[in-house]
Amino acid sequence: MSQDFSQLFEQDRAHFMHPSTHAHDHASGALKGRIITGAEGIRLRDHEGRELIDAFAGLYCVNIGYGRTEVAEAIYKQAKELAYYHTYVGHSTEAIIELSSRIIDWAPEGMKKVYYGLSGSDANETQIKLVRYYNNILGRPQKKKIISRDRGYHGSGIMTGSLTGLASFHQNFDLPAEGIKHTVCPHWYRKAPAGMDETAFVQYCANELEKMILAEGPDTVAAFIGEPLMGTGGIIVPPKGYWAAIQAVLNKYDVLLIADEVVCAFGRLGSKMGSQRYGMKPDLITTAKGLTSAYAPLSAVIVGEKVWSVIDQGSQKEGAMGHGWTYSGHPVCAAAALANLDILERENLTENAEVVGAYLNRALREALEGHPLVGEVRGDGMLAAVEFMADREARTPFDPSFKIGPQVSAACLERGMVARAMPHGDILGFAPPLVLTREDADLIVAITKDAVDEVAGKVLG
Repeated sequence: MSQDFSQLFEQDRAHFMHPSTHAHDHASGALKGRIITGAEGIRLRDHEGRELIDAFAGLYCVNIGYGRTEVAEAIYKQAKELAYYHTYVGHSTEAIIELSSRIIDWAPEGMKKVYYGLSGSDANETQIKLVRYYNNILGRPQKKKIISRDRGYHGSGIMTGSLTGLASFHQNFDLPAEGIKHTVCPHWYRKAPAGMDETAFVQYCANELEKMILAEGPDTVAAFIGEPLMGTGGIIVPPKGYWAAIQAVLNKYDVLLIADEVVCAFGRLGSKMGSQRYGMKPDLITTAKGLTSAYAPLSAVIVGEKVWSVIDQGSQKEGAMGHGWTYSGHPVCAAAALANLDILERENLTENAEVVGAYLNRALREALEGHPLVGEVRGDGMLAAVEFMADREARTPFDPSFKIGPQVSAACLERGMVARAMPHGDILGFAPPLVLTREDADLIVAITKDAVDEVAGKVLG
C-alpha cells in the first residue's frame, strides 16, 4: 500500500463514522477497509489496484453501471446553468418538470403527482405524513396505524426504522414507535407452517393480515407498506397470488397500499416497476436508488389519484401542507435522473434485466440447488439470493456463529467479486447492474460455486 493510502486510512479511522459498520473494529483497524478508486460497467477498482465484479450494484442502485459519462455531463451542464433553487411556493425548474412527467410514464396506472427527497428513508417518512394528512382531512383522526412486514426494509429513521421489520434497526433505538405493526413475512420456505403448500401459505398471509386489522380495529389501520420483492430482508420473492390476496384484504377495510419500490423500480425486475410485475395497484409509491442509478441522491414519492384528490381538497380547507425539504426537486439531481432514464430506455435495460436476469437465476439454480450447504436459490429479474442451511429439508439453519454467509462472501471477494452477505441470515445476495451480460453472469455463477465449495469443505469436512 502506498504511503498516501496509509494516511487516508488513518484519517478514515480517525474521523469517518461509517454506516452499518462495527464502530470499534473500524476505529481500531481490526476491520480492514477498502477505498474504491474507480469503476466502469460492472467492475470496481480498489486502492490495491484490484478489479472487482460488483455483483450488488453498490446497494442495489447502480442500474446503468458505472462510468456513464453522459450522466456526469448532464450534471455538469445543469450545475453551470442553475446549481440550485428551491421548489417551495410553486417555484420550479425545467429539469424537475420534465422528470416528473417521465416518472409518471414509468409508474403504473392511476399515479398523479411526484414529491421529491434525497433517499428512500426520507421518502417513506413523507409517506407516513401523507397517510396521516389524508385521514385527518377525511375526518378520521383515529385511522393512523401502518402495517409493515417482518423482514421488510423501509429505512433507518425513527418512523421508517420502525416500519423496517428487522431487529437490528430497532435495537437500542427504542423502536418500533407506536402505531407501527408487523405481519407475516411472505417467505414460504422459512415461514410457512409445516406441510403448508405455497397456495395455502398465500391465504395464510392474507388471513394473518386480516386478523391483525380486526384486532387493531379497521377504523385505526390506515396503510400497509411492502416491497414488491423484499430486498434487505433476504431478497424474498412473493409467492404466486400473494399481492392479489393482500390487496383484497386492504380493499375490504379501506387501507391504503404503499409500494416501496426503492429497490424494484426502474427496470430491476424486468418491468418498469415491481408493481406492474406483480399486478399491484398501489395508492402511493416510494422510489429512489434506480431513479438516478446513484449518480446523485434523489428519491421520489409518487402519489396516486385517490390520495391526491384528498390533498387537493385539504389545501382548499387548510392552506399549504406544512411539509418540505430544502433539496426537494434539486435540479442537479433531476438532471442526473433524466440522463439515467434516457440510458435505461435507449439501451432497453429493463428488457435486459428480464432476459439476462432470468439467465442468471437459472444458472445459479443449476449450479447450486441440491448443494449440501444450500437450502434455497431464489430470485426474479436482476435479483437473486442463495440461502445456506444446515439441513435443507428440515429447514434447519446453521449456528449463527459459523457465519456461513460472510464466509462465502469473503471467498467470493478473494476471487474478485463483491456479493453481499445479507445482514439478517446466512444469505448471499446478488443485484448486478442491469447492463450485465450472459458472459458476466456465467462468471458470477462460477465464482459463487467455487466459493460455496470452499466454505463447504471447511464446514462440512
